[in-house]
Amino acid sequence: MHYITLFLAGAFLCNCIPHLSAGLQGRPFPTPFAKPRGVGDSSPLVNFLWGAFNLLIALVRLARHPVTLGANFECLALALGGLVIGLHLAKHFGNVQQKRVGGL
Repeated sequence: MHYITLFLAGAFLCNCIPHLSAGLQGRPFPTPFAKPRGVGDSSPLVNFLWGAFNLLIALVRLARHPVTLGANFECLALALGGLVIGLHLAKHFGNVQQKRVGGL
């Protein structure tokens, strides 16, 4: 269970980055609250709040399950969580952007 929690912490950490970035730059970006869900844009404020919520969840998980940095299974689980969600988000949002730009 400890490694699953760290995996999820990595996923939440990775997911907070695009939302915080878009919100702080004042740019709209898709969120689960947009219509259609995950495709339509949400306001910068919604993105900032969603990113902050994701960061909070990740930090709470890490506070309850601290990670010793180094070459160990804890860091691997954390990194894999970020990697898996990062690959998924890159593909998903890449498709969303491609459809907006030219319908390719």
